[in-house]
Amino acid sequence: MASSTIISRKMIKLLSPTPPSLRCHKLSFMDHINFHLHSPYAFFYPKIPQNYSSKISQILENSLSKVLSFYYPLAGKINNNYTYVDCNDTGVEYLNVRIDCPMSQIIDDPYNDAVGVVFPQDLPWSSSWNRSPLVVQLSHFDCGGIAVSACTSHTIFDGHSLSKFINDWASTARNMDFKPSPQFNASTFFPLPSETNLSSTLPTAHPSKRHVSRMYNFSSSNLTRLKDMVTKESHVKNPTRIEVASALVHKCGVTMSMEKSGMFKPTLMTHAMNLRPPIPLNTMGNAVCIILTATVTEDEVKLPNFVAKLQKDKQQLRDKLKDMKTDMMPLYTLELGKNAMNIIEKDTHDVYVCSGMTNTGLHKIDFGWGEPVRVTLATSNKNNFIFMDEQSGDGLNVLITLTKDYMLKFQSNKELLEFASPVVESTK
Repeated sequence: MASSTIISRKMIKLLSPTPPSLRCHKLSFMDHINFHLHSPYAFFYPKIPQNYSSKISQILENSLSKVLSFYYPLAGKINNNYTYVDCNDTGVEYLNVRIDCPMSQIIDDPYNDAVGVVFPQDLPWSSSWNRSPLVVQLSHFDCGGIAVSACTSHTIFDGHSLSKFINDWASTARNMDFKPSPQFNASTFFPLPSETNLSSTLPTAHPSKRHVSRMYNFSSSNLTRLKDMVTKESHVKNPTRIEVASALVHKCGVTMSMEKSGMFKPTLMTHAMNLRPPIPLNTMGNAVCIILTATVTEDEVKLPNFVAKLQKDKQQLRDKLKDMKTDMMPLYTLELGKNAMNIIEKDTHDVYVCSGMTNTGLHKIDFGWGEPVRVTLATSNKNNFIFMDEQSGDGLNVLITLTKDYMLKFQSNKELLEFASPVVESTK
């Protein structure tokens, strides 16, 4: 297994200090109830142009310093009851690390778990309290390639906010005159009630070392095949690529469960829905609601039936939120989360968690030396499916996390392999 050595560790300060009027960033109710963990993303760049090789770290540090002046809460400190960020310009943790292997050893590993070496130890999916809300690591491989990883506090950022920040950081690295325009005003839409029970949060669990991850690719042509199959066998119209792909991995999960237990067990699959709009696109923070899709019979697991059910659940949530005041949305989200937790605690259903980072531009993040050959996350909780854009084309990559024994069954599923293939990138 590859090991890492820290070359340097420093705090990146803001290029321009935060004005006193912005010193206290109020967290929204949606921020407060969300997961208080660091979300870990990594971007792999195998070939660095010679004119960049000696100044990569300086480019990243200078551009990060400037972009933090616009994303100032990331350089502050979250208070211990998650109600505000003290934007005291402490700065962001930045590590320069040497990895004692070529990049190919990491990204060609069949299991995604190998990428853990490019993140600060023990930080991915760990508590974001008493740590910098953003921790960056620049990893240098023996082959000359690099990885840029960012662990951001989910208390401050959801996936949309994270992608906006990373894109703005990359744009600043390419052009220091670039001016981002984030708005840290989520608390005006989701104010924290004075009578809030400060222990109320969405359910979460820390990942176990027994969980493993593999990334699979759904090509554009295979997604089209899946869509055609779903629409021909049902009244489903215009299914999205995530709808058909999540329906397939869900079905494979059910097959795996039945092979192990010998009987069908009801399922619950969750999807995240971005609340922008109605919330403005440049509003940073957490603005996500949960879609719950349950099956109680084997017939409901069939691809056309599951996609139809998922579309119905999505539309019902849209209708529910359409006339709801924004300050009521966090309470409703919390209620949905607690309903899911009750099901988990009773162990009446197999639960699968889906999230999507598609249409964010993360697969093409260019700090000046080209696009990444791989974008991924650290291994998370079991039965977790994270959808991302593939590096080229209109296909999907899905990072699948399961317990080790389940993964051994899942990865040999014939229906999965008919439409998806394990991702193996080459740096040659």
